[in-house]
Amino acid sequence: MPKMKSKKALMKRIKISGSGKLIRHSAYTSHLAPHKTHKQKRHLRKAGTVHPTDYKRIKYLIQK
Repeated sequence: MPKMKSKKALMKRIKISGSGKLIRHSAYTSHLAPHKTHKQKRHLRKAGTVHPTDYKRIKYLIQK
């Protein structure tokens, strides 16, 4: 059976940290941005980690 390919679209959106956590960027940053508050846009700039409930599913998609 052939090896499973990793999903390249997902690989471009997620980075793996040194400890193995999956780092992702926040959504809702550019579309309809003018009506969002400065505080909201500031918090959205910061990258976050993938939620533990999604971790197993995403890890499976980016395996090589």
